[in-house]
Amino acid sequence: MWFFARDPVRDFPFELSPDPPEGGPPGPWVLHRGRKKATGSPVSIFVYDVKPGADEQTQVAKAAFKRLKTLRHPNILAYIDGLETDKCLHVVTEAVTPLGMYLKERAEAGGLKELELSWGLHQIVKALSFLVNDCSLIHNNICMAAVFVDRAGEWKLGGLDYMYSAQGNGGGPPRKGVPELEQYDPPELADGSGRAVREKWSADMWRLGCLIWEVFNGPLPRAAALRNPGKIPKSLVPHYCELVGANPKVRPNPARFLQNCRAPGGFMNNRFVETNLFLEEIQIKEPAEKQKFFQELSKSLDSFPEDFCRHRVLPQLLTAFEFGNAGAVVLTPLFKVGKFLNAEEYQQKIIPVVVKMFSSTDRAMRIRLLQQMEQFIQYLDEPTVNTQIFPHVVHGFLDTNPAIREQTVKSMLLLAPKLNEANLNVELMKHFARLQAKDEQGPIRCNTTVCLGKIGSYLSANTRHRVLTSAFSRATKDPFAPSRVAGVLGFAATHNLYSMNDCAHKILPVLCGLTMDPEKSVRDQAFKAIRSFLSKLESVSEDPTQLAEVEKDVHAASSPGMGGAAASWAGWAVTGVSSLTSKLIRAHPTAAPAEPNIPQRPTPEGLPALAPTLVPATSTTSGHWETQEESTDTAEDSSAADRWDDEDWGSLEEAESVLAQQEDWSTGGQASRGGQTSNVDPKSPESDWSSWEAEGSWEQGWQEPSPPEPPPEGTRLASEYNWGGSEPSDKGDPFAAMSARREAGTQLRPDSWGDDNWEGLETESRQGKAELARKKREERRREMEAKRAEKKAAKGPMKLGTRKLD
Repeated sequence: MWFFARDPVRDFPFELSPDPPEGGPPGPWVLHRGRKKATGSPVSIFVYDVKPGADEQTQVAKAAFKRLKTLRHPNILAYIDGLETDKCLHVVTEAVTPLGMYLKERAEAGGLKELELSWGLHQIVKALSFLVNDCSLIHNNICMAAVFVDRAGEWKLGGLDYMYSAQGNGGGPPRKGVPELEQYDPPELADGSGRAVREKWSADMWRLGCLIWEVFNGPLPRAAALRNPGKIPKSLVPHYCELVGANPKVRPNPARFLQNCRAPGGFMNNRFVETNLFLEEIQIKEPAEKQKFFQELSKSLDSFPEDFCRHRVLPQLLTAFEFGNAGAVVLTPLFKVGKFLNAEEYQQKIIPVVVKMFSSTDRAMRIRLLQQMEQFIQYLDEPTVNTQIFPHVVHGFLDTNPAIREQTVKSMLLLAPKLNEANLNVELMKHFARLQAKDEQGPIRCNTTVCLGKIGSYLSANTRHRVLTSAFSRATKDPFAPSRVAGVLGFAATHNLYSMNDCAHKILPVLCGLTMDPEKSVRDQAFKAIRSFLSKLESVSEDPTQLAEVEKDVHAASSPGMGGAAASWAGWAVTGVSSLTSKLIRAHPTAAPAEPNIPQRPTPEGLPALAPTLVPATSTTSGHWETQEESTDTAEDSSAADRWDDEDWGSLEEAESVLAQQEDWSTGGQASRGGQTSNVDPKSPESDWSSWEAEGSWEQGWQEPSPPEPPPEGTRLASEYNWGGSEPSDKGDPFAAMSARREAGTQLRPDSWGDDNWEGLETESRQGKAELARKKREERRREMEAKRAEKKAAKGPMKLGTRKLD
């Protein structure tokens, strides 16, 4: 029977890269790039070929192999695996690059910052302190060739070939036999008399001074060059001079050298070093310290190296979210670091965390995700958006916090292109209809109209026909003036989606009514829109053959390209809601009930301040709702963003109960043909949502109990016209159930526009509010007394001390 010897190199789980070697420390070792066969992960492989007659070098290499295998420290080259045969030695370590090559590559790319150099030297000195003070070992080979850099920019100490014990065990230092290394020996070693008194770390600290000189000035030509500091920073020069002093006795211990450099004003006293030191001990830090650290981290990331952010900061951020309950505070630095990743890395590292964050019930987490959605939306695919993100986002439409509702509306502009048919044309339209009809915040109603105009091109042709005209017509009847302007601009932005018949019979009658609006900004936009639609009708009248070209988009399928016009017609109608809503919440913890007797076209003078922050009137006149952030609002927004956890946001479970308490706002009568309202039974939001596609219409609009003055005899009211067309629709208007159903005698409280003095307006309306609250309390008290009396009469008297069993 024949036995074949196995080749240990072939069976080794690591293989060398075909690329040429990267060099290595002076001596017999050669550094190669390699990879693990099973996973393909990169590694570095130090190879030593055993040569005949080089027994001394072989013993040195084997000793280095053993030292590296047994020494474990974050700042010492990490050993992974090794192979020892009669012909060679293979030492596998983490993937690293020699410091000399790393500095050369970075110099070609613009050079290293002092922050990076300070932390790199800090790591080498810390490794040296570990060897000298904890292990009583002398490295005996500190130089540029003994330092390596990993992919995160961390400096690692290697070159352990000539290490020996400081206690004299195992003999003295081994002979190097490499001329290039002798220039790093301190001057006292050349004195054979041995009269120089020195500490055990003196020689290594001299070599550390040589390393510092080479880092800032390049390769050391001769020992005499150490007298000129050259490009060494001034804050480091005094400590450098201590290292290269002629007297070995005064050279500091590595631990004291670190302490001196970390003193105020020292070379290693900076934000980058402090961040790295905190990350090294983050597992033992208190939760409050971690929260503060992550809050301040995003400010410093711009000045930190890209590799450090990707490979050092990012893993800690992901770990803090997964296991440390860091919450929303990690979002800002997480997305900032995500900019350094390519698409594949982003999908693997960031997207799974983002998807998990959307399922969180933490309101601060949710609102920050919505605010920063623009940074990661391009990495989300459609199945993920529709199945894992959108179902959680829609809860924001029901939230009692206006800031979350507003951000949820805005986020739909980014999510709409990725939503499927059911989510976009059914679910989203249901929520938009409810917000536009029932939300007590005028700015949110206005932004809902703006968003609908921007995403109109993504809707199906059938949904566009049933929704857009009714939605924008309703917006023109909103008591909030910017909402009326948004309705007009919505018609103008989606003009290509309407048939000529709809333009003549549905849109122009609505716009003509706005030419008598109390607000001049509304009148101006109405006249512009009327001229635009009349121009189209006139062109088709002159040349009927143009009808097909003009109406080509009416029945076209949804197309992202059709949204170009809508993207430029309006910005967000209201800005700063997120920063100022908390003030309203603290002042009014629950939504204020609707006030009665609000006219359909309220005058500006009588508007109380309900909305948090509004767009200046000049932006509506120009026809563009541009986002305008005042400097004070920006500062307040940034400060409020850091206090999300301190705000009294309430709970998501309160949404339904709060909505039920707002029946005087969300319920009411439906206008009759004669313009009079009739009382109907109030319905709960749940009943509205379950029957939203079968009842009512967007066209119900904002109506008043009675017209301000009777129309001339023979005049037909606008409500008498059949705006839905001559043919009845088989499918009910999907926004029917979302129309406002107000009780007789009650309707919306008007919102103010263009006034920032909220406190003054609140003071003016304080008496009216107090009187209204008093009347409601009295009415509620009488109802409760009547109910108690009914129960008492039905059950009869009860004996004292006994319990009546049903």
